[in-house]
Amino acid sequence: MKLARYLRPYLLFALLTPLTMIGEVLVDLLQPKLLSQIVDDGVLPQNMEVIIHTGIIMLLTIIIGGACGVGSSAFSGMASQGFARDLRNDVFDKVMRLSFQQTDRFTTGSLVTRLTADITAIQQLVDFSLRMLVRNLMFLIGGVFMMMQLNVRFGLVIAISLPIEVLIVVVIMKFANPLYTIVAGRLDNVNSVMQENVTGARVVKAYVREEHETERFDGANGALMTANLKVMKLVALLQPLLMIIMNAAVIMVIYIGGLQVEAADLKVGEVMAAVTYVTQILHGIMMLSMMFQSISRASASAKRLNEVLETEPAVADGAGADCTEKGTVEFRNVTFRYPRSGGRPVLSGIDLKIHSGESLAILGATGSGKSSLVNLIPRFYDAVEGEVYVDGENVRNYKLDELRSRIGVVLQKSELFSATAAENIAWGDKNADKAQITAAAEIAQADEFISAMPDGYDTRIAEKGASLSGGQKQRMSIARAVLKRPEILIFDDSTSALDLRTEATLRQRLRESLAGTTVITIAQRIASVKDCDRIAVLDHGRLVGCAPHDELMKTCEVYQDIYRSQVKGGEG
Repeated sequence: MKLARYLRPYLLFALLTPLTMIGEVLVDLLQPKLLSQIVDDGVLPQNMEVIIHTGIIMLLTIIIGGACGVGSSAFSGMASQGFARDLRNDVFDKVMRLSFQQTDRFTTGSLVTRLTADITAIQQLVDFSLRMLVRNLMFLIGGVFMMMQLNVRFGLVIAISLPIEVLIVVVIMKFANPLYTIVAGRLDNVNSVMQENVTGARVVKAYVREEHETERFDGANGALMTANLKVMKLVALLQPLLMIIMNAAVIMVIYIGGLQVEAADLKVGEVMAAVTYVTQILHGIMMLSMMFQSISRASASAKRLNEVLETEPAVADGAGADCTEKGTVEFRNVTFRYPRSGGRPVLSGIDLKIHSGESLAILGATGSGKSSLVNLIPRFYDAVEGEVYVDGENVRNYKLDELRSRIGVVLQKSELFSATAAENIAWGDKNADKAQITAAAEIAQADEFISAMPDGYDTRIAEKGASLSGGQKQRMSIARAVLKRPEILIFDDSTSALDLRTEATLRQRLRESLAGTTVITIAQRIASVKDCDRIAVLDHGRLVGCAPHDELMKTCEVYQDIYRSQVKGGEG
């Protein structure tokens, strides 16, 4: 019911669907009555005039009913498909606004399932409800009314068979409902394994783990099959049991009708009509039972979708910032640990001021907290303790779009999209023209290889940049950030795939074209950053030094160890 609001824009179609369905059902309810007239007043007395006249009426009503049925299907499709589209858009928008810790909690596979299979299940329920609910309820009520018009004794058949069918449906659905939630969870697992193996295909092949991953997928897929089979076995009992009751009811109608015909209280055609009506009534119950299955499945899906829609982003907009500086970053006694992780914090007591236009490098061993530190600047995560300031304002006060518009980030893992080279770079500025895109690519040392592609900047890049080398992907990602021309530019170990000569040329061009931009660089190689204004050295999440290269060589033992392991070893 919480999702019913997505049907409001399509309320007209939602109302026209049952109205046109009523027309179709009325025609269907009228047919047995007309058929009984043909048999009793036309066939038995051999009156061709009655047969032809009543047959024409049947034909005309069937045409009207068919038109109503087509209209009902069309209106229902417009309402249910529009409902699904709007719901899918909102869920996707919510997923895009969740913080990293929340998307990690849901898992990628689960979010994919919710956006596809779960929304489809609810869309099918909406379509089924608008058409089949009205249809089968009318068959139930109208059929009973029409049968009672023929003979009151037929009500006894309905009074016995109807409660038995309802009881069977209720009992089976009671046991089936919890299983649909289990099926959805198993489908999440299948999607997660699939997603991991598609994105990590190179690692799987490099370590010859195809057989292991196939077995892991088979395990998840087998668990999904087992859960589905439990539901199917349970639901498989439903239709045969209902059919037995329906056929028994038909036999009772024929028996009672036969007695009434023998006593001259009923005509043969009326008995035939009664058989048709009881079939329509009990078939309506069967179809309603199928709807209960859809409700059970959609109920589990709706809970999962509402879980996403009702999740408030852990990192939310602030009231708005009133900046007094430009291009500055400051960490004040910052401590950070990743959500739901125990043990020692990733960062502890960080105090660091980065000045406007400064070139600052961050160096440290693997796991020392370098990426975690810069992730706090655009608020990918929030500090557990302490405060982070950008342009003299606490980052928690900014609206997220406002904060992130000031910052350009080139991530450690280059992310490209299934689009042209120009479109990938234009993520930095959607209003950029071709000249600006080309200029950014030249600064990032990407113009040469892009121009050599078959269609130049209009060449389509494969998903996740699979058609490019690691260095090419990094340079396109850098071009994207350069095009943005941010106040603060962060390189998160994003030149690791470049040779030193290309990297040196890149940094020279950056200094020339982005003068005044604050540049923060995470790097593993001292040779890449020793010319920066200052180098911040992290060790086990603590800041152990921050000074120019020459000063650190005198004062920071950790930096000296890194230098000796890289530079001295290389010279030797």
